[in-house]
Amino acid sequence: MTPEEKAYLISIGSASIDEALGVGLLPTTATAGPGAGGSSVFIRSGNRRVRLSINPASPLRIVPDGDAVAVIHNKKTIARGRLERPLCHCPEQAYITVSERCVFDCKFCPVPKLGGAIKDTETVVRMVEEAAAAGSLSAISLTSGVAGSPEQEVDRMAAVVRELRARFDLPIGVSVYPTADSTAILRAAGADEIKYNVETMDPTIFARVCPGLSLPSILDALEGAVEVFGRNAVFSNFIIGIGEEDEMVRDGVAYLAKLGVIPILRPISASPLRAGEIAVERPSAERLLHLAGMTRETLERHGLDPRRARTMCLPCTGCDLTPFWDV
Repeated sequence: MTPEEKAYLISIGSASIDEALGVGLLPTTATAGPGAGGSSVFIRSGNRRVRLSINPASPLRIVPDGDAVAVIHNKKTIARGRLERPLCHCPEQAYITVSERCVFDCKFCPVPKLGGAIKDTETVVRMVEEAAAAGSLSAISLTSGVAGSPEQEVDRMAAVVRELRARFDLPIGVSVYPTADSTAILRAAGADEIKYNVETMDPTIFARVCPGLSLPSILDALEGAVEVFGRNAVFSNFIIGIGEEDEMVRDGVAYLAKLGVIPILRPISASPLRAGEIAVERPSAERLLHLAGMTRETLERHGLDPRRARTMCLPCTGCDLTPFWDV
């Protein structure tokens, strides 16, 4: 799979599944973020990986190809690879959503509409144990909505991290909405890496799509997190396709990189549960390639390298065109 082929697949983001793959299909269901509630599959091709949501109406189709699979469009093969088995949400990681609900109302995210479960510590530990028993587990990654207050969620997450740290000798990454003390609390609990999501660096768009959240507070938390966790261990999702201009993306990436934060440019996934609340446009392959190349150049200037990340989205690479891995 070339960078151009992966960019094209990500620009569509979904595929239908040939019936002949039914028995051997290895799907996973998202419980966090804009893609929550949907099922998807991972395909590995050479040293690249892509995640495609399962959608019968997609212009892409995944079909058998010998002992592997092919992704086709209008009878033309776009890429070939093999289906990868997810452990918890993604291959090689136990990537677990602790609270599958949120009191905030970010307009791109279906989680507040789904009212999912809140996992207790014992449930999370059991899920990690099952992933470890399946083999190839290299990291534990935890994310969460905000079921009550951000402070309560950080305390819940810290309790989970402490128990996992006592039981597993694996890197642990955590993604939560930050509080005044979240960085210190989660580091003391045993987290190795942390992610606070800016969602967008355009203040006008942020105010519209993330009511009740504070972009300045998130940026302050990211800056403080670099002081505690170090460079190449602090990340932030940056959504692409909610009305932002490329110049704003460039400036936003540069701002985060200057802080020592690695931004993750995440193509928007439109949720039917948010229809009419937000205008979204999945970025084109050309735009994805351009922005990923620009991000790589910026990260290089600031001495940051996504390949040093051990948890969460950067080592997975399935959802994004990841600098250094893909371009």
